[in-house]
Amino acid sequence: MFLFHRIVQGVGYRFATVNQANQLGISGWVRNLPDQRVEAVFEGTPEAVTGMISWCKQGPLGAVVNSVIVEYEEVEGLPRFEIKR
Repeated sequence: MFLFHRIVQGVGYRFATVNQANQLGISGWVRNLPDQRVEAVFEGTPEAVTGMISWCKQGPLGAVVNSVIVEYEEVEGLPRFEIKR
């Protein structure tokens, strides 16, 4: 599980995360939290997940990411990457 604290809204962070995850062959999900953070779960090869975490530290154009918290959990076997609401 990954938590991203961001201070800029309206930059399409979730949609850009889906695009990046699809490019890297990552499955999982991403969602906004009520406290302005973004939460995501990534499943894939170690290299792909590492690349996704690196991307999330910067995010899409216009995003400002204050911190990234990484917590490793058991793999769920998610079939694709999606936005959760």
